[in-house]
Amino acid sequence: MNQDVFEKYSIKRAVATLALPTMLSMLVTIFYNMADTLFVGWTKDANQVAAVSLATPVFLLLMAVGNIFGIGGSTLISRLLGEGKTEKVKKVSSFCFYGGIVAGLLMTVLFLAGMPLILSVIGCSENTEVFAENYLRYIGFGAVFVVLSNAFGNVVRGEGAAKASMFGMMLGTIVNIILDPIMILGMHMGVAGAAIATIIGNICSTVYYVIYLTGKKTILSISIRNFSMEEKIFQNVFSIGLPASINNVLMSTANIILNNFLASYGDIPVAAMGVAMKANMLVVMLQLGLGMGIQPLIGYCYGAGNIKKMKKAMKFSMVCNVIMGSLLTLFYVFFSKQIVNVFIDDKAVVESGIVMLRALMISGPFIGMMFIFNFSFQAMGKAIPSLILSLSRQGLVFLPVLVVANHFIGLNGLIYAQPVADIGSLFMAFGMFLFIFRNYKETDVVKEETAKEDMEEKMEGMA
Repeated sequence: MNQDVFEKYSIKRAVATLALPTMLSMLVTIFYNMADTLFVGWTKDANQVAAVSLATPVFLLLMAVGNIFGIGGSTLISRLLGEGKTEKVKKVSSFCFYGGIVAGLLMTVLFLAGMPLILSVIGCSENTEVFAENYLRYIGFGAVFVVLSNAFGNVVRGEGAAKASMFGMMLGTIVNIILDPIMILGMHMGVAGAAIATIIGNICSTVYYVIYLTGKKTILSISIRNFSMEEKIFQNVFSIGLPASINNVLMSTANIILNNFLASYGDIPVAAMGVAMKANMLVVMLQLGLGMGIQPLIGYCYGAGNIKKMKKAMKFSMVCNVIMGSLLTLFYVFFSKQIVNVFIDDKAVVESGIVMLRALMISGPFIGMMFIFNFSFQAMGKAIPSLILSLSRQGLVFLPVLVVANHFIGLNGLIYAQPVADIGSLFMAFGMFLFIFRNYKETDVVKEETAKEDMEEKMEGMA
């Protein structure tokens, strides 16, 4: 039973069982996201590298749509399992499946019909416009599969099936990594080959999840008979899914604005920041993976009313993230030149990329704590704190810092804007954490006093 991990495992074992497969999935996903930049970089064409960097924020929009159904559905499913409502779980997973299909089709229409506007907004120059269009056109055709694979990597994990979630994500990633050098370099397709490889990988992941969801090892369902928007399914999925997706939307928006600012200094800074951000993903995504991994455990404990176990899981995960982030940061600082050189051999891009990568790593040891806070808020159904935190790192804090830094400091201000925003967002997360858990402490005391009073009344009645 997948539920054993929630009910019978110790904190350390439960966190390891849920988080390690998710982190491994993220590790493979990192290589998946790096692969396009890596192999396109081997063409030794800085314009194609810049084009992929410019197109990446648009691709993040598809992931944002997937997160609406993935994270929103996953957190609701884990809470329902904690409450013992297994039949409603089937309705939720079916709603997420068909909702994801409709949303993916809408994104295809938006991508293809709005291509000229998209290229203008993301800041393409005459040198990068054709490459970015080639990349995004193929991504648009495969939007449904990107949405579904991203969504059900999360939904499947919501019932505790972390290994199945991991395998689906790894399958698509490995297929993409294999196809990238063949299509980009061997078939001389450049950025178009990178996009096609990405879509084929997402198709493979989607097919795997469909097979899993129609098998006997899951209580989830994608049967049209179970599709329902009743019992507040739509409301509950979107109340958490939207804040989660907003993080991706803001990340996309922030990257677009950053790239536009960087483009005013030339194509070299755009390419360099693209490489630095892709390299930095190792630190961010692994810590993100730990936060995502424990989310079902937090949701189940919250649904079952086991607040004490929920707190212990959060604290243990935070310690793990800080240790991991610190070690990775040290590695990146000492080997930044070698890391950037892996992506591109252009001297100007490498020199700028080293400075940018080291700047991004300033918040590396601590950013994982914010992810634990955010995913825990989502798991508990705390939509407002989750929304505020999602808005902060890439919006409420980052965008003002970005604008002010560019105006007063210039290029160096843009380089250090993200770590400044990360540290500011972490303080916000910690403040919300203290406020919410103060309330839980008070609630727990009330429950204990009420239970004591009830027991005393029963004893008096028996007397």
